[in-house]
Amino acid sequence: MTQRSLWLRAGGFAAMALLLTLLGAWLLLGRGRPAIQTDLLAMLPATERNPLAEVAAQRLAHANGDRVILLVANADDEHAKAAARELGQMLAKGKVFASVTAELPPFDLQQFVTPYLVHRFTLLTQADRQALAQPGYDPPQALALRLNEPFVTGIGTRLQDDPFGWLQHWLEQQPWSRSPLLPEDNLLTAHRDDGSYVLVTATLDGSSYDDAVQHRALNALDQAERAIEHDHPGTRVLRTGALFYAAAARSGAERDVHRVGLISTFGIALLLLIVFRSPGPLLLAFLSTAIGIIAATTVSVLVFGQIYLLTLVFGAALLGEAVDYSIQYLTARANAGDAWEPRRGLRQVRPALLLALGTSLLGYALLGLVPFPALRQMACFAMVGMAVACLSVFLLLPALLQRPAKPLSAAAVRVASWLQRVIAPRLSGQRGVTLAVLALLLAAPGWWQLHHDDDVHLLISQPAALVAQERQIRDITGLGNGTQFYLVQGDNQEQVLQREEALEQRLQALVDKDKLQGWLGLAGMVPSLRRQQANQALIAPLFAQPDRMRQWLHGAGFRDADIDRFIQAWPGTPLRLQDWLNTAVATPFRYLWMEGNAQHGPASLVLPQGDASSDLLQQAAKDLPGVALVDKASGVSELFGRYRRYASLWLLAAILLIVPVFGLRYGWRHVPRVLAPPVLGIGLTLAVLGYLHHPLTLFHWMALMLVLGVGANYAVFLREGEPHVTHRPGAMYASVLLSAITALLSFGLLAWSSMPALEDFGLTLLLGIGFTALLVPASTTLNFSSARSTRR
Repeated sequence: MTQRSLWLRAGGFAAMALLLTLLGAWLLLGRGRPAIQTDLLAMLPATERNPLAEVAAQRLAHANGDRVILLVANADDEHAKAAARELGQMLAKGKVFASVTAELPPFDLQQFVTPYLVHRFTLLTQADRQALAQPGYDPPQALALRLNEPFVTGIGTRLQDDPFGWLQHWLEQQPWSRSPLLPEDNLLTAHRDDGSYVLVTATLDGSSYDDAVQHRALNALDQAERAIEHDHPGTRVLRTGALFYAAAARSGAERDVHRVGLISTFGIALLLLIVFRSPGPLLLAFLSTAIGIIAATTVSVLVFGQIYLLTLVFGAALLGEAVDYSIQYLTARANAGDAWEPRRGLRQVRPALLLALGTSLLGYALLGLVPFPALRQMACFAMVGMAVACLSVFLLLPALLQRPAKPLSAAAVRVASWLQRVIAPRLSGQRGVTLAVLALLLAAPGWWQLHHDDDVHLLISQPAALVAQERQIRDITGLGNGTQFYLVQGDNQEQVLQREEALEQRLQALVDKDKLQGWLGLAGMVPSLRRQQANQALIAPLFAQPDRMRQWLHGAGFRDADIDRFIQAWPGTPLRLQDWLNTAVATPFRYLWMEGNAQHGPASLVLPQGDASSDLLQQAAKDLPGVALVDKASGVSELFGRYRRYASLWLLAAILLIVPVFGLRYGWRHVPRVLAPPVLGIGLTLAVLGYLHHPLTLFHWMALMLVLGVGANYAVFLREGEPHVTHRPGAMYASVLLSAITALLSFGLLAWSSMPALEDFGLTLLLGIGFTALLVPASTTLNFSSARSTRR
């Protein structure tokens, strides 16, 4: 390889890096849509066999995703209402929100009643159906009860329109009638012992996961809240909505990126300066790593469209592993002294770098097999970043490192040499066997205490303050955002409604036993045509003789004109679902209906309300055709558990795949010695996690997979490099320790991440890499030349 070819390869690689940088900048900033994905659902894997169930889960989750719910509270009713009006006006002026609703437009509550009058004879409650079905049903007594019912302050029918109260009873069971929020002074208000609560809602002008939308909306809300709290002392504002959770997740990720990125960058920079005693190697190491991370970011966004929060923080930590390749080349240069020649140095480190890259890619490739979008993106990010960082050592650094360098820091080499002399003899021979048995005895109790927790809610922690506010808003208003729902499918609308009615009978039984708070479903608002016809059939005998009906009503004191109108209204018309969906009252509930298409028939969603267990809800749907419980959180947790159980097999498979590679390179007798450090490091890490009572998750096992890859890298670096530094014992182990410390400064910092998943990841890598780095001298306790002769 000539000098000219070195520069040509370096120039080609630099041009490629520049193109990737420009492409990445456009993908991140030039497309006019957010590149950072803060939507948790987008990171979760598909869990339902029925594709429609996945669509329904996404639909339900985003039904109110761009809506902000605010509850203005004050001990004084007038102050609460005045503050709510002021808050609504301030938010509306800012033009940040597409719509803001505080004061309701003037309307008559009868507007909720009038559309149903024409259907009054087809809409009956279960209690009225049972009463009408009794042989002893007494119409005059029913009229008397109706006349003596308490005055209705909310939505109610007029006596002359509904003399028996059938429609009134049905309306009282509708969601808008059961809500604790009542219209007062054109404001939706709820009263508690501690004061009044007034509802204000706003719809974002964009997605709640858009960074720009988040900033505008949060700034507007904060300013408005400060203003009303100043103008109306004692006022407080409760808030909930996807906006706040997405902003909190993004803020936590940004803090993690800054903390991990800055601390690891400065720490690694300081270490490189101390060990290599020159800023040149520092800049080149960071250049190589930066190119790898830029390439990884660009390819990830290109492949997946966006980059997840988990990947963003993980990418900041990748710095500590990607820098290993340049460290090994820089170490070879420093150890060569005046005899340095870049092409010879490249030939020297090539086997170690290729072996190390291969084991790392193997670990990340297995990580990418998990059907979890976030993990797959992390695997893609790591594989591209590591490969490009390694490629930069082959193509870029030889052209830039022509002159010899200063030797490694003498202090660092002395410390590494001393550690190697202390550790290596104790890990070989009879003493090594004794220590291994002792370590096994110490580790066994820790392994015994290991347990697992696959709850998906551990993926990303939700701020306690937001959770508490959401719980309080749900308690006061009855508004809920449960993730469990029933998917009811059928061949047509009528079949779906009939199947939903069968489900609701079982749900009502749970309500009667106080095992369920209630449910929300369309069949309760729009009965099936079969149910409506059955209702008409129950009422029909009362209208069989119009004169008798006239006599009952006249005896109850109704006027003749009202009697005539009521009798002439019989039999009315059935309420059809499509007509109801087009009404204003149906607007908040339209997301519960899914139209059919060529792939599937129509479907509806039924939302259970309360804290019933998944098993109880599953039992309610048992043997009902077309009805399935969809529990996204439970499904993802179950999937995590399944793949967590598989992960130990993957780890064993990875070890078995590495064995023949090391066997061919170092001889089969020496494979156990080379693999011992990472394998023992994994075992000791599991023991410590057991002693800490740290529940294992899928992320712990994925991290252990990386411990195997990284640990194998250290063994390879030490075993391949030591024959070239016989003139300076400890120099190669110093570079291995440098690689390990850089990894600990990046991956280890994830142990303090705000994301529980990355915290698990970081803690496992912190322990695993630490143990492996201390054990790695065991891989070269035999003379390298004898190992080679044995292999021959």
